Amino acid sequence: MLYDIFIYLDKLNFPGAGLFQFLTFRAALAILGALSISLILGGKLIEILRRKQIGESIRDLGLEGQLEKKGTPTMGGLIIISAIVIPVLLFSNLSNVYIQLLLLTTLWMGAIGFADDYIKVFKKNKQGLRGYFKVIGQVTLGIIVGSTLVFHPDVTMKEEVPIDSQIQLYGESSQSSPVFGHAEQSLKTTIPFFKDATFDYLKIVDWLGLSKFGWLVFIVAVIFIITAVSNGANLTDGLDGLAGGTSAIIAFTLAVLAYVSGSGVFASYLDIMYIPNSGELVVFAAAFIGSCIGFLWYNTYPAQVFMGDTGSLSLGAIIAVFAIVIRKELLIPILAGVFLIENLSVIIQVSYFKYTKRRFGIGERVFLMAPLHHHFQKKGLHESKIATRFWILGVFLAIFTLITLKLR
Repeated sequence: MLYDIFIYLDKLNFPGAGLFQFLTFRAALAILGALSISLILGGKLIEILRRKQIGESIRDLGLEGQLEKKGTPTMGGLIIISAIVIPVLLFSNLSNVYIQLLLLTTLWMGAIGFADDYIKVFKKNKQGLRGYFKVIGQVTLGIIVGSTLVFHPDVTMKEEVPIDSQIQLYGESSQSSPVFGHAEQSLKTTIPFFKDATFDYLKIVDWLGLSKFGWLVFIVAVIFIITAVSNGANLTDGLDGLAGGTSAIIAFTLAVLAYVSGSGVFASYLDIMYIPNSGELVVFAAAFIGSCIGFLWYNTYPAQVFMGDTGSLSLGAIIAVFAIVIRKELLIPILAGVFLIENLSVIIQVSYFKYTKRRFGIGERVFLMAPLHHHFQKKGLHESKIATRFWILGVFLAIFTLITLKLR
């Protein structure tokens, strides 16, 4: 909204309007706006939730301090979603297809999470929204996102022209700045750790002579990634501040990756894919960071509000779609490693319990409790210490993710 207004004012030579052309300026406004909205809206929303007695029902799992959380307002994800959407609407270029996809993701998964929280709180059904409805929602979103990235004409990438070809075509003077070929639609993605290495989803079915159906493989991959990461974020949301802090760290890393992917100069220097117009996602990432940090004001121990599925499902889906859009989805196991180990801990716990029960008649467990953060609670660690240590792990993984840009 404001972006279009100020671009128009800049054409009229209005003083200062040209600042809106700079991504960094709009990203700064987005993060400040998201922080402000989180802090202002958060306090008011918490008061409304308390007044209406919209609190979390707690199942006694024998964890220290757990029953004290009973009645704490939930659905705090509404704070996060509002703090993301409003600044993005104000400060980003809404005609950008990537911004449109991320806004759709935020609202779509927010609606699914809200339905789950609503059933738990108002219908007094602890199971919430049935699992297959969540999966249907995640799969549908994956189909929409995947199809858009495959078929939308604005979703393109450019490959750099090799130096030898540059000299032949343009002369030696062309080497002073990177030269890219024409924008083209592609299903390629970046392979970390390897120089000049890309993976084309078409090759998965190419050996069968079905390369024209490679887009189906890509869409299936998108569905899997969105489902896995959103569920991982949902499982991580079990301690005060854990999911919000971890997501903010991941979002900062994604902002850096989006900035370099959308810049021809940086893409050439780092030898990564140049994705035109993807730099606009820096504004979205800035709002994402601001919303998570602002939410931590109320969500760190002792939490005044829980994000609920309204927030956790949205955060995970946003991270997944963001990484896919900038073709860095193969870095998700590293970047979102905290989500991954939380997911794996549940899978390992359930699988081993079922296996031992079937084979020996008595189910055994690998962890004291799953997800993994509860294992450490059972060992006697305070939840604030666990959350902080997971944040530190998240920072380590984020830095390692950025290092992979040069480990090629």
